[in-house]
Amino acid sequence: MKLRIKGDSLRLRVGPSEVQRLIASGRVAETIHFAPGVRLSYVLQHAAAAECVAVSHALDEVTVTVPTSVAQAWADGDDVGIYCDVPNGSGSLEVAIEKDFACLDPSHAGNRDTYPNPKAAC
Repeated sequence: MKLRIKGDSLRLRVGPSEVQRLIASGRVAETIHFAPGVRLSYVLQHAAAAECVAVSHALDEVTVTVPTSVAQAWADGDDVGIYCDVPNGSGSLEVAIEKDFACLDPSHAGNRDTYPNPKAAC
């Protein structure tokens, strides 16, 4: 899973095996270690009780929660992503959760565990 943060936007790109793990276990997580004892984890999870996409932040973890029905429909369907604006008290946080497509350069190292790029056939 890849994380991109820019201003008030948060984007998660999720590979096929991670989507399968998300649906099966309810959660996918990654951690970046900055120094001993200094880390940031980012989590994508689904919850049946969730009514909409929500973002929470604890000491060293950012968690994006999606309603189970939305996660399942996205995983099973052809939609590229789940997009929404989450109120944050001073406006909103743009959230994008997207299937991670392969780069058009087939030799690119980031192409492992990606969805086939629909533009590759062009």
